[in-house]
Amino acid sequence: MDIADRVRQGLEWGKRLLRRPEPMVFLPALTLAAYWLGGEVVLLAVALGLPLLFLTVGAFRFGPARLTPPTDGADGLVLRPQLLARLEDLLCDRAASGRLTGCLVLRIDEAETLEARHGKTARAELLGRCAERLCGALREGDMVARLEDGTFAVALKPQRRLDLESVIQISTRLQAALAAPISLDSARLYLTCSVGFCLGDLAPAPGGQALIDAAEVAAEEAVRNGPSAIRSHAPDMARRRAGRDLLRQTLIAALDDGQIHAHFQPQIATATGAITGFEALARWHHPERGVVPPIEFLPAIEEAGLAARLGEVMLGQALAALRRWNRAGLHVPCVSVNFSAAELADPQLVARLEWELGRLDLTPERLCVEILETVVASTENDVIARNIAALARLGCGIDLDDFGTGHAAIANIRRFSVRRLKIDRSFVTHVDTDPEQQRMVAAIQSLAAQLGLDTVAEGVETPGELARLTELGCAHVQGFGIARPMPFEQTPDWIAAHPHPLRAAPPAARNGPWRSGAGKTA
Repeated sequence: MDIADRVRQGLEWGKRLLRRPEPMVFLPALTLAAYWLGGEVVLLAVALGLPLLFLTVGAFRFGPARLTPPTDGADGLVLRPQLLARLEDLLCDRAASGRLTGCLVLRIDEAETLEARHGKTARAELLGRCAERLCGALREGDMVARLEDGTFAVALKPQRRLDLESVIQISTRLQAALAAPISLDSARLYLTCSVGFCLGDLAPAPGGQALIDAAEVAAEEAVRNGPSAIRSHAPDMARRRAGRDLLRQTLIAALDDGQIHAHFQPQIATATGAITGFEALARWHHPERGVVPPIEFLPAIEEAGLAARLGEVMLGQALAALRRWNRAGLHVPCVSVNFSAAELADPQLVARLEWELGRLDLTPERLCVEILETVVASTENDVIARNIAALARLGCGIDLDDFGTGHAAIANIRRFSVRRLKIDRSFVTHVDTDPEQQRMVAAIQSLAAQLGLDTVAEGVETPGELARLTELGCAHVQGFGIARPMPFEQTPDWIAAHPHPLRAAPPAARNGPWRSGAGKTA
């Protein structure tokens, strides 16, 4: 950069400074210094020269008064209509000025849980603090707007060089502004945000609305890859979004039409072979494709935000199954149901569950709540933690699912009154032949014994695995080697045909087939 460019930049910086109100604070000190150093002549020059200087740089603006755009009344930010009008003006001026603009959309990660965890007033205060930080991190001329659901948007001030790298830097700066902890009711909260953006010249269609829509699509993609993700709009994002929307509508219809059913997989005691319960597992009975494997639709359920809805369906069918077993005179001690993080985040979960148990005349100990170890490992003092503790106090059994894969602290195991550790199938496979697998299961068994907990091994497929798990002290097992998940209508016949007691296979048979249906557990 040459000297002339530096001078121009310095003059431009000086003009921007003089247009701000802060320099007015120093006027009394300047006049006093002028009189002290030069007497009345210098004082007169300063008194007359400063107004001329401010007038020259445009600090005083004359003309018709401009109306203040409407705001949301909470944090003083403009709303979507004003943002749209601003972008329309900037895009129209582009041909004449040659300057580019862009739009960013910022979404607070897990914003939907703020109100449930901290209350409506606290959520409003948190979003107000975020608005202040965003305004402080942006340049003069950038416009910050409040969109729906606590989402923020930014219309960037036009500039001659606005490329992908510069907008990523702006996005990173905004994320850093929100990363500092926020003190609220003597607690320190950490928020993160995901950012999607679109440059004005890369919008899929002309106009401010297309630019905002493109930035929002990019923000959705960022949230799906978050937290704290940044995504630039790409042409295929809208197509993928339409595909996800179609899949979501299909899944909603499947849940509403009763296409997703609970299949039940038995759990047995290794010591006696007695049935100790059934686990309810979701299966989609598609009208054209038949039974859809869970690996194909469960991730889509999670991405579509329907995990809580699926949980309601599975819980209702599991409790109904318990009642039907009771009426048929079949002894099934309990049924296990997987509870997702979304379902556990519902403040009304425990009250609703208690009502359902009472309506069906079932005691709480007949229900076993399975919670992923990753949920317990990442849970602090919030609604999820309170719900897990309340379920344990109610009398429901708490099983820690996929144990050994989620790094749950021992303190959390005791804090949530966990009843059983469910040994992940990755430790069960080939446990009869692999010494390393045996050491892992033995370590889990030792931990459970020291904590006074029971264990259940999932994914048992061969007689050898059953025998080794029995020797290692695992009290309960389930898997394809015992039975595949089956519709409720098949469970009475399976219960009647199940042998008692079950004997562990002899060593010579440990590597042979156990049941004709052996395969991978789902």
